[in-house]
Formats: sequence, structure tokens, C-alpha cells
Amino acid sequence: MRLIKAVIRPERLYEVITALEEKGFRGFTVMDVVGRGRDGGLKFGEANYMELAKTLLMVAVHDEDVERVVEVIKRHASLGMFGDGKVFICPIEEVWTIRTGKRELGV
Repeated sequence: MRLIKAVIRPERLYEVITALEEKGFRGFTVMDVVGRGRDGGLKFGEANYMELAKTLLMVAVHDEDVERVVEVIKRHASLGMFGDGKVFICPIEEVWTIRTGKRELGV
């Protein structure tokens, strides 16, 4: 299992989640975040740097689905501009269901 974390433009969220749902990926978590890339963000005047509003989308998938989900995110989140975002892939070691208290393997 892998956790896909995508930092995208907020205005692209609806298109991305609609495309993911159409491909059968219905479970996800969304958070509003702020940040800037390694370039340091936007410069206003001589010294002002500003963090930008972004959306963090997290999707847990089986290993064999990672490439499909990443391609959907890239295709539907991109405007072809700086600041379109990043996709991070992280391993998932364990998953616990809070309601049942059970550990799930191979979710």
C-alpha cells in the first residue's frame, strides 16, 4: 500500500476528485494548506515572500494502482504553470480502523 499526497491548486480540486471517482478511487482526504516551493515563493517588491494557498489531497491505494492515480492527478491538476503542485508517494506500514479497533493488512 502507498499513500499518495498531492499538493495542488485549490481551483483544480473538483476536477481531480471527479476524475479519481470516475476511475473507481472514491476514498480520499482533503486539507487546505499553505506553502511555497524551493524557489521561495512569490516575491513582491525587494524582500516580501508569500506562501500560497494550496490543497493537499491524500489517497491510499494498492501498489499496483499508484501509477494510475498519479497520472489522473497530473492530468487533471495541471495548468502547465509554475505552482501546479507536487505528488509524493509514501509507503503505508499499517492501517487501523478506529470503529472496529482492528488492524487491516493489504487494504
